[in-house]
Amino acid sequence: MSLEWNIGYIPYKRALISPEKTAIIFEDVPVTYRQLNEGINKAAHMLEKKGIKKGDRLGIVMLNCIEFIEIYFACAKLGAILVPLNCRLVGPELEYQLNDSGVRLLAFHDTFLGSIDLIRGKLKVEQDKFIFLPSGNKLPPGFQPPSCPDWADDYHKLVDGQPVSEPYMENPVESDDPLAIIYTSGTTGNPKGAIVSHLQTYFKNFQVGIYTDSQPGDVMIAQMPLFHSGGLFIVVTPSLCSGVIIVMRKGFDPNEFAEDIQRYKGTIIFALTTMWRLILDTGKLDQIDVRSVRSVLGGGERTPPNLFEELAKRNLHMQQGFGQTENSAMMLLPKEDIKRKMGSIGKPGFFTDIWISDVNGKRLPPGEIGEICAKGPTVMSGYWSKPEETADTIVKGVLHTGDLGYTDEEGYFYIVDRAKDMYRSGGENVYPAEIEKVLMTHPQISMAAIIGVPDNKWGETGKAFIVPFPNESITEKEIVEFLKDKVAKYKYPTKFKFMKELPLTGTMKVKKSELKALYSEE
Repeated sequence: MSLEWNIGYIPYKRALISPEKTAIIFEDVPVTYRQLNEGINKAAHMLEKKGIKKGDRLGIVMLNCIEFIEIYFACAKLGAILVPLNCRLVGPELEYQLNDSGVRLLAFHDTFLGSIDLIRGKLKVEQDKFIFLPSGNKLPPGFQPPSCPDWADDYHKLVDGQPVSEPYMENPVESDDPLAIIYTSGTTGNPKGAIVSHLQTYFKNFQVGIYTDSQPGDVMIAQMPLFHSGGLFIVVTPSLCSGVIIVMRKGFDPNEFAEDIQRYKGTIIFALTTMWRLILDTGKLDQIDVRSVRSVLGGGERTPPNLFEELAKRNLHMQQGFGQTENSAMMLLPKEDIKRKMGSIGKPGFFTDIWISDVNGKRLPPGEIGEICAKGPTVMSGYWSKPEETADTIVKGVLHTGDLGYTDEEGYFYIVDRAKDMYRSGGENVYPAEIEKVLMTHPQISMAAIIGVPDNKWGETGKAFIVPFPNESITEKEIVEFLKDKVAKYKYPTKFKFMKELPLTGTMKVKKSELKALYSEE
């Protein structure tokens, strides 16, 4: 039987236990647990007056801010379902996700006013349920920030004067109820909305807490976007549940990130591989004191050994992990195994069972490549309004991740590639990630991505997209020479395109679907 317990109890309980303790430092301004919970309750009462009830979907197109967190936990207390949307999406993409999830109310920052105005007539959002918030972004001299349009309501005016008491629910929120719909990056086809329940989120809190050994004295530095499962379910919710102080900014700035580590004596640091590259490029890590740091979490994409080494030189020992929108924070490499198991994504978390499976569902022994499968209380409930896709992905309670990997004799997991990225050249399976990993060790290559493209001789061949470091250049011949004796010749890409940057998702992963759409026929 489901429990009458929801994620909204986190700020409520923390406000009771330690009301004057700092919960979040947003843009250098501290917010206590009491202040946070009162803001959440004001938002909840405002949403109730707007007619929002249990089961309704509420969309957010916002930068990181305290109001984002207020709306998130207000939804949790009311039983409404949060739909946070990637800020990088353009009109048609926003339109699809908002209508696919059936959002009744939409909150947005002034930064996205133009995009929302273009599509609002095509949305299912009700006319009186557009809510406008100023972002406070700095503008060039002479420019004024947009004001609230006549077709929307100002958030701060709506919450001003609302009660700070806990909202009363006639229809209580239960632990199995949906908490949020998080859309996948959409690397192939339309993105799917992963349904995350209150109970699954609590188990993620426990899992992340075990990974980091979080204590109320800890300070988390992590500029992850809140629309991403990493920001919402690996950073914010577990940190507040454990009483950890979160240092948060509107967006990621590598210089500021490094300075915040020293300024706030960060103890737990979380950044994706691309973010760490940018932080290292600033040189700031050589200018600051990082002795407070005891845990560094990272990953999110293929991470070259030299990045681990560069961080280790500064006494920052990054633990690589693995997760998906459908099941975030699945694995983490123990700190003591970083050098010994370089390249591994670690072992399954405490509340996740993971194994390697063949196409028939049989568990494979160490060393054999197959699909990474998982089950446990952190796995999503399914995809919103997509029963067929859900049935294909979750089979008899088992999540089929679509990622290919293997284990070693000690049970450590290694990712090979996405199943959909694999291509066959001359009858041989080729996993682009394997070659990309090698290319990323080249001192002149900043980023590399490979896709399979049609080839008259081999059926398919690899096409490599190469981004050199600034002021560096490299030739096709030099790349092929570099691959010699590192990978088999049939795996070499035969086509190359040199670029200034690669298209990235909001989670800093390469949009291979875009590369395939634009360049497969070249």
